[in-house]
Formats: sequence, structure tokens, C-alpha cells
Amino acid sequence: MTYPGTITLTRGAHETRAAGVCLLEAAAWFAGKSHTDHPACVSPVLAAYGRSLNDALPDDSRQLLVPFVPLMPGTAGDGLDEARGYLALDWLIRVHTPAWLDLAGLADEARALRDLSRITDLAAAQAARPVVLTARNKATDARNTTWDAAWDAAWDAARDVLAPTVTQLQESAIVLFSAMIHPETTP
Repeated sequence: MTYPGTITLTRGAHETRAAGVCLLEAAAWFAGKSHTDHPACVSPVLAAYGRSLNDALPDDSRQLLVPFVPLMPGTAGDGLDEARGYLALDWLIRVHTPAWLDLAGLADEARALRDLSRITDLAAAQAARPVVLTARNKATDARNTTWDAAWDAAWDAARDVLAPTVTQLQESAIVLFSAMIHPETTP
């Protein structure tokens, strides 16, 4: 395995490069650092999200992260971690959560979250809080009314229905990761 032409990202941390590399191990390699999935040259926010994303994606989708490898070194200490954190929070509230609420039949709550203003700072996060709590409470109520023996049977049937949403969210999570590398250029 040589970097970068033939790199294949794999799930999890590895003892050596010969055993494989995850996204962060590849970034350390690219930066000429020792083998680690916690390279000091990468923003801790990007690193934490990158490790999670790397491990959550299926093998084929994980390879879509390879182009980000050379962009990650040098992001540590660049002063953009707060913006990265708000990008992730915004995505979680206005993209990820509504997708699941839609599947649960909570379209009004999903729409309310999508309609929130972009979350770019603490004031925007605090303004979103009541809408998020309302959605959480409705989702909890819905779960409590269906959480019985029928749930187990329904879960098996639901996997096929959930697959497109899972795929859409995985693709969206990759776009988010790209935006987090240079949040100052995100509109």
C-alpha cells in the first residue's frame, strides 16, 4: 500500500499501516507523521467527526473520503473549530433529525426543524432549542406508544424502507465533512 494512489480506507484503528488505514491514519501518513488515528496536525473537531464518519460508512462510500486526506493536516489550531462545531450542530438539527422524524410520521416536527435559521452561533442554537425539545418530546411520545412486541416485527420490515434515508444521510454527512474542513467558505 502506497499513499496516495492506491490507498483504501478501512474501518477502525490499525496497529500498523500494513494492517490498513482509516481516514485519520491516512491523514497522519500524508503529513509524514507516525502512525496514529489521532494526528496532532488535524483539528480535533475534524478528527472526531472523521473517525466516526469513517467507521459508520460502508466500505464503498468510505472511499469517498480519500480526497479529504490531504486537506486535513494543518487544520489543528487554525481557529475554525467553533465554526466546524456549529456546522455539525446545524446539520444534526436541520438535516439528520428531520429525516428520521419524517420516517416516524412526524412531518410537522421535521418541517419545523428544517425551517429553523442556520445555526452558526450560540444565540442561534439557543433559539432553536424550544423547537428541538418539542420534536424530541413528540418523538419520545410516538416511540412510547409503539414500543411493544410489534416493534420487533416491524423493525425487520422497516430495514428496506430505512435504507434510502440511511444512504441519503451518509452522503449528506460526507458533504458536511467537506464543509467542515474550510468552514469559512461555507455560505
